[in-house]
Amino acid sequence: MMTLNGIPITSSELANLWMAYQEKTMIMRILEHFIEHAENDERPLLQTHYDGASKTIETIKEIFEQEGAVIPIGFTDEDVHKGVPKLYDYMFNIMYLHMMTKVEMSLYALFCGMSYRKDINDLFINLTAEAQALNSESTQFLLEKGVLVRPAYVSMPKEVRFVQDTDYRSGFNLLNEPRSLNTIEVSLIHHAIETNLVGMQLMIGFAQVASHEDVQDYLVKGMKLSRKIEMDLGEFLRQSFIEPPATHAGKATASKVAPFSDKLMLYNTSLLTTFGLGSNALGGAFSLRNDLPAKMAVLAADIFRFAQQGGKIMIQNGWMEEPPQIEDRNKLTE
Repeated sequence: MMTLNGIPITSSELANLWMAYQEKTMIMRILEHFIEHAENDERPLLQTHYDGASKTIETIKEIFEQEGAVIPIGFTDEDVHKGVPKLYDYMFNIMYLHMMTKVEMSLYALFCGMSYRKDINDLFINLTAEAQALNSESTQFLLEKGVLVRPAYVSMPKEVRFVQDTDYRSGFNLLNEPRSLNTIEVSLIHHAIETNLVGMQLMIGFAQVASHEDVQDYLVKGMKLSRKIEMDLGEFLRQSFIEPPATHAGKATASKVAPFSDKLMLYNTSLLTTFGLGSNALGGAFSLRNDLPAKMAVLAADIFRFAQQGGKIMIQNGWMEEPPQIEDRNKLTE
């Protein structure tokens, strides 16, 4: 077995590479459909991300081959159907790219901190930087098109203040209105709503074309859950007289022809659900008004149950590729 300078990869590095392979092969299949139907001004951004994902896949394959590890299956040509009508309308492909680069920035930054061998650490540093650059480009593209809504503006603070009253944390006061949201809370709510608006349209399109009844039912639940999250969190903004973000673009078309396999659609849903759980935890942790973390906790429970059901459906249909396993010493010593 050949290794870099005699240093084999660790279990965490193997896991990170395996998860990156799954995510990047999925992204390639999604982008193949988007590029097929892209407008001229959209295509360069989509193609850049596609080319980067393809290069990453080849790098991961080389590492696995050097280590004597089997190449994962991930998502292949069988998971995308060419020549079918487009599933999403005006600007959704860039909105999806914008959302997924947020996921990738978080995912690959985490993998950086879990990687010890220099070549693998460098790979995830580069992938994090690549996701950041593409997120920035897609953000500016959508802003120029008038599709992306900026968070609320606020008067600039003129002095430093310290919290003097424990009621600052109160959000359940029956006698008085809760205090206005602070900028940290507004930013986290805006981020969650923005992501769920795209996720809801993604679920709508997926539900329209799913071929398995259990998958379709599950995706309809995902669509409704995204709407619930948007409405519940939007109410916090409205209480502070801030309109929640919304956009006229990025809707599912009326197509009933699937461009993707049910396996791919469930995996993409699972990935976004996991990201949603992390975002909810972050939002609850950084909020100083106690009604917001309480709502985040309720939503997190809903998201967790939804994620569990999705995993069960994937297993029942034989779609869940098993991650590399640690040796079972109990069996080996029988």
